[in-house]
Amino acid sequence: MALGLFRVCLVVVTAIINHPLLFPRENATVPENEEEIIRKMQVHQEMLQLEQLRLEEEVARLVAEKEALEQVAEEGQQQNEARTSWDLWSTLCMILFLVIEVWRQDHQDGPSPECLGGDEDELPGLEGSPLRGLTLPNKATLGHFYERCIRGATADAARTREFVEGFVDDLLEALRSLGNRDKDLEVEDFIGVGSMYENWQADKPLLCELLVPLTPPEPYHFHPELWCSHHSVPLDRHGYGQIKVAQADEDTPSCICDKTKLGEDMLCLLHGRNHLEQPGGGGDEVAGPLCAQDSPYLDTMQVMKWFQTALTRAWHCIAHKYEFDLAFGQLDTPGSLRIKFRSGKFMPFNLTPVIQFKGSDLYFVSHLPRQPSWGTPASSTDWLLSFAVYERQFLRMTSKALPEGACHLSCLQIASFLLSKQSRLTGPSALGCYHLKTALLHLLLTRRAVDWKAGQLDTRLHELLCFLEKSLLEKKLHHFFIGNHKVPEAMGIPEAVRRAEPLNLFRPFVLQRSLYRKTMDSFYEMLKNAPALISEYSLHLPTDHANLPPKAGVL
Repeated sequence: MALGLFRVCLVVVTAIINHPLLFPRENATVPENEEEIIRKMQVHQEMLQLEQLRLEEEVARLVAEKEALEQVAEEGQQQNEARTSWDLWSTLCMILFLVIEVWRQDHQDGPSPECLGGDEDELPGLEGSPLRGLTLPNKATLGHFYERCIRGATADAARTREFVEGFVDDLLEALRSLGNRDKDLEVEDFIGVGSMYENWQADKPLLCELLVPLTPPEPYHFHPELWCSHHSVPLDRHGYGQIKVAQADEDTPSCICDKTKLGEDMLCLLHGRNHLEQPGGGGDEVAGPLCAQDSPYLDTMQVMKWFQTALTRAWHCIAHKYEFDLAFGQLDTPGSLRIKFRSGKFMPFNLTPVIQFKGSDLYFVSHLPRQPSWGTPASSTDWLLSFAVYERQFLRMTSKALPEGACHLSCLQIASFLLSKQSRLTGPSALGCYHLKTALLHLLLTRRAVDWKAGQLDTRLHELLCFLEKSLLEKKLHHFFIGNHKVPEAMGIPEAVRRAEPLNLFRPFVLQRSLYRKTMDSFYEMLKNAPALISEYSLHLPTDHANLPPKAGVL
């Protein structure tokens, strides 16, 4: 009992002592300090939590960036592996395609099976072609047609050539006698080219095409520059070149006057100048005769103007010897001349000034008369390349290996005749006789000699038209000499021309759709009209067409 009472008293005393109202001064600051400490601890805790959150976000960001980098690296590795595999397959496919193309050019450059008239599969895209259903007249009708419309019309070609050549000889001789040897270009003997000299002239009027080589007066020299194989030259300028005019001493070794200290009053007898003077008159470059302004290159327009003026003076000198008139023919064709007789008949011919390329049979011309060119000159210093002499030589060389009476020229004559008649009906197109001749040259190079017998005229004519249609559909007809390594080396083609990239004569069709459409329409119209035209001209012909008399001459 006493012990319980003692415990109660002890509790009461302790409560009284610890009561804040009995001892206020001793414990007055404790609550305030606790609140400040608690507040600061809360603030610190909040800062720690914020810092923890920031650190967690930073760690998460770093982890995400690391994962992204690893993913990008993995994808890049996969892409590199795929690209390596793709490059390997692309290289293998390219090698395979090149092998196939080389094999095709070496073994299948001949006429395609579709052109042979057999039962082989048709060319893609030719199902609706008029050529697929074209049925040419039989051999007898073709023979009558050829004798009546072509051979009979061109029987006096030899007499025409003889007359024109005699007159041109006299005209050029008069031109030489009136020329100034110190200023004017020198005129050499003419060269006959074209259909009249290749024996495939198919239509009237008979036209002689003559090239007149020009050489510079002393002390100048011509330095032709070919653009056949220059990769820096645009494609539309391939087949062109420039002709630099330089003085003779520009290419010869330097004279001793350039290396030796001579007296001030001493003159060089070779150069005719003081040793202190620079070649060309004090360092000023002197342009050669008929060059473009501020240029050492020969100007086509100035050469043609000089040539026309010289021809006019030469004709006035010899006009009293002839009983006909001479005038320029077509204004858009420089060098086109026309002889007009008193009877009213006329005889056209072309005189084209040319520049020879380094002793070869390749010539630079200012224009190609009656032949479609493969581009437009960018300036008046651009000269076209003419392979007319090589074409004539190739046909002569090939004719010697063909059977007697071969039909290759007959095919070209008939096709040229049909194209000429169609041009008169629907107007001229971009397809010309030069394209026909180029197609024939390709066929001559790939066909066997025995395939050109006289009895194969209808087959070869159909093949020629088929080859031309295929080239038009593909918009690709390569020039026969430029880049053609199959041309015999005996032809003497310059090496720069043989090594050049092939020149596509149908390249303008790729760029000009309206021109291509017009040409295709005209070509197909010609194919549709061909059977009726041949039959019409072959009506009422005698059976023995071999005894047909030739027509009278023009003169």
